Amino acid sequence: MPAPQDVPIRDESIRLGQFLKLANLIESGADAKSVIADGLVSVNGEEEVRRGRQLHEGDVVEIGGISVRVSR
Repeated sequence: MPAPQDVPIRDESIRLGQFLKLANLIESGADAKSVIADGLVSVNGEEEVRRGRQLHEGDVVEIGGISVRVSR
């Protein structure tokens, strides 16, 4: 698997649903809710079902074989 692409954030942390939109992995908040609820998203290699999960620099989010890393 290729190295994750870095996606910079402005603040110290960001919610998972917001990050998925920022990284252009989904199109809307409704999409975030459904892909997360369906167990299609992992954070640091573990399935994540909480849309409000706080992500910090260095966290790696994966969906559909695409990996992105939170950066500052």
